[in-house]
Amino acid sequence: MGSFRHRKLLQQLKKMTDTQQRTFRSSSRAMHVMPAWVIDKYGNNDVLRFTRNASFPLITYPNEVVIKVHAAGLNPLDVGMRGGYGAASMSMKRDPLNLKQSGSEFPLILGREVSGVIMECGLDVKYFRERDEVWAAIPPWKQGSLAEFVVLSGNEISHKPKSLSHTEAAAIPYVAATAWSALVNTGGLSKDNCGNKRVLILGGSGGVGTFSIQMLKAWGAHVTVTCSQNAERFVRELGADHVVDYTAGPVQEPLRVMEKFDLILDNVGGDTERWALSLLKPWCGAKFVTLVTPFLQNTDQMGLADGMMKTFVTVASKALKIRPVVEKTFSFSQVPQAFAKVEEGHARGKTVVQIIGGGEYS
Repeated sequence: MGSFRHRKLLQQLKKMTDTQQRTFRSSSRAMHVMPAWVIDKYGNNDVLRFTRNASFPLITYPNEVVIKVHAAGLNPLDVGMRGGYGAASMSMKRDPLNLKQSGSEFPLILGREVSGVIMECGLDVKYFRERDEVWAAIPPWKQGSLAEFVVLSGNEISHKPKSLSHTEAAAIPYVAATAWSALVNTGGLSKDNCGNKRVLILGGSGGVGTFSIQMLKAWGAHVTVTCSQNAERFVRELGADHVVDYTAGPVQEPLRVMEKFDLILDNVGGDTERWALSLLKPWCGAKFVTLVTPFLQNTDQMGLADGMMKTFVTVASKALKIRPVVEKTFSFSQVPQAFAKVEEGHARGKTVVQIIGGGEYS
């Protein structure tokens, strides 16, 4: 009787393992590898390598899903991670007991935003099913979206709004989570307290800036933005009340004669904090929030790792009225060019890579 139970238990365990690690069939063959852009070491754009033999991601926890990637959004963080930015902290997150040898994260797939379709669900996934269209901000310690498939947990994804294409949807998750963390979690703003608030966004024409302008205007805040002269009309169309052209000279001069601000969101960095603090209203809890601090500091102070990704699921439903701003799309075969576009700065919205229907590698 005991041996029968033992055999039965082994059969159940084998069935569970087979279920969790079964492979898809695509073009009538089991998939064990997939196309992806990877890096094998940190560096400049030269380290990006296309391969058709990246490891196919498997479900290893029962709350995970496999997503077929349709579009991937790129952010300055991807450029930073390509060069090794945050590598030590991400290594600690992937391998907290330090059991693996140095460099075990390679080959590494970048891309922190995804829009796609669920192909398989783990046994404990309750709110999603196969063929659901979803979007997500991918935690920096996980393999990214510049690949045919990606694995994420059910609490890191959200249903994609039907009103958005995959390309539009891939432009929102990371910047939405970043903006929300900065303005709400750190800045203390909300739709209920923004009516009489004055907000200054330094560097307002990029992904986080364009999202922040729209969210703050929807909440009734007065928004001043710094950007280049040729981006002025663009940010005004998004709702900016006042625009200061940084190409016309030091922005602190025209900003100093304005009424003081309740919150400053800094997307620029450099020596900004040195002069910007004097632009805040005194004695009333006004805040300077920068997104250009060292990675670990951002992670600790603002939850830009664990907390930010979970925040996106909360903010996803609230982001429906915000227009995704896609500046340029690239095909899957043009990933190095997409990185070069993000790296050059002066963005007017987001850069998105179309994985499906995006060139010869798709």
